[in-house]
Amino acid sequence: MLTTNVYVKARDSGALLKLIHDTDPDLVLAVETDEWWCARLGEGLQSKYPHHLTYPLSNGYGIALFSRLELVDPGFRHLVDEAVPSIKTGLRLRCGAVIDVYGVHPQPPAPAQDSTARDTELVMVGREIRRTQRPAVVLGDLNDVAWSRTTTRFKEVGGLLDPRRGRGFFNTYPAGMPGMRYPLDYIFHTPHFAVGHMRVLPRIESDHLPFTATLCLTEAAMQPGN
Repeated sequence: MLTTNVYVKARDSGALLKLIHDTDPDLVLAVETDEWWCARLGEGLQSKYPHHLTYPLSNGYGIALFSRLELVDPGFRHLVDEAVPSIKTGLRLRCGAVIDVYGVHPQPPAPAQDSTARDTELVMVGREIRRTQRPAVVLGDLNDVAWSRTTTRFKEVGGLLDPRRGRGFFNTYPAGMPGMRYPLDYIFHTPHFAVGHMRVLPRIESDHLPFTATLCLTEAAMQPGN
């Protein structure tokens, strides 16, 4: 899987498309996608990624998902704010199992405002994952650092694991300041998965760096009752 914040004002899709083709993920989540970005990504990825969802917005909260694998009951949701969509979909793996995938980009707190909206959205997703007990992956730009109370609670509520833990920091923002970066873009998962390689990818014309990880659904997770 690959997650990237394209930066809505950027107008160079070529670097990202080349990165996607070189990395060759099965699933790509892009946030801050407006009409221009959705059109360019759709044109550039349609041959390899026949399954897709795009919700273009000019407000910085557009979101798009492109998948080589079949999407099952895909849809957009507005959990807290009608101007901030998120994605929930099933993803049918090559083994036939279906996992849940959540694409998120919650609104950050504005100056002098609290973080209630962001916190609420993340906790709602976490509670849903806990309730369903299905294999699930959450990816996107959380607009929050990994060690914050909000992200920690989100992981605890959802029973989610951070694959970065014990492997490195994988800092993605701000892209133009290597010595001052911190993590904002993530791929979290339930304990049903084993983790392969992970890496922060080279810079594109964005203030975020793309992030990719390989997850493998374990045999135990595919057994009846799990």
